[in-house]
Amino acid sequence: MTRRARVSPQEVGLPAGGVRRRTPGLRREEVAVLAGVGASWYQWLEQGRDISVSPQVLDAVARVLRLSDAERRHLYLLAGLNPPAPQVAPDRRDMCDGLRRLIDTWMPYPAHIMDRYYNCVMFNHAAVVVLGMGRAGVPGNCLVDFFTDPLYRLRSRSWERNARTVVAQFRAMYAASPDDEGFQAVLAEVSAASPEFRRIWAERDIEDQGQIRKELEHPVAGRLVVESTAMQVPARPDLLVVLHTPLDEADTAAKLEWLAGAGPAVRMLGA
Repeated sequence: MTRRARVSPQEVGLPAGGVRRRTPGLRREEVAVLAGVGASWYQWLEQGRDISVSPQVLDAVARVLRLSDAERRHLYLLAGLNPPAPQVAPDRRDMCDGLRRLIDTWMPYPAHIMDRYYNCVMFNHAAVVVLGMGRAGVPGNCLVDFFTDPLYRLRSRSWERNARTVVAQFRAMYAASPDDEGFQAVLAEVSAASPEFRRIWAERDIEDQGQIRKELEHPVAGRLVVESTAMQVPARPDLLVVLHTPLDEADTAAKLEWLAGAGPAVRMLGA
């Protein structure tokens, strides 16, 4: 009812009429006509009655009421249906400056941002020095690099332990849109390059995004132990922010701080 009250007849192409309307915004009957549903059915929907609803009808109602993506998903939940995947609002597509500030503020610890296909969008300098990101001058794909980058494989002391988790988390992202050409392209590339990936992918494990313990052997700083945390940005559901936090082992925090302040020659050797 509150969403209906926000929409004026003029906004949806209805005549305002000369008589003062007792109902703010649209009447129930008007929403029903515009959404292509029966007036009684729409009244029952507002009253929360136990009626049969479909995603198509809810989308029609959401369109008439001009619901935002968050409001549309909430409508699905109220109706007892699985909500659609979040969409990026047009006014929030360009958040690069704010996200860049976020990962740069995470210095001297590694941080990067990747899209739903695990393509790296941006990374801070610590990710270059510690993880070897962007050595070729382009960000690359985090899943492909995990299985094919010899430098990362050489440094990682936890590669075998983490490989199944990395693949299971990627499958969880893929499972929401298995026909998406972006996922298909990444799968084709990494499958062609890595028999190990093909073997693990065939196990069909699925895990939510979360935390992964990583142990690295850095050529300059030695052993490093960090915890990577992948977080989704509500305003940009197509992106994952991955922050690496030093654990209380191997004096990792002090080593990362030293690497961040080391000279260019040392940093280049590390990358």
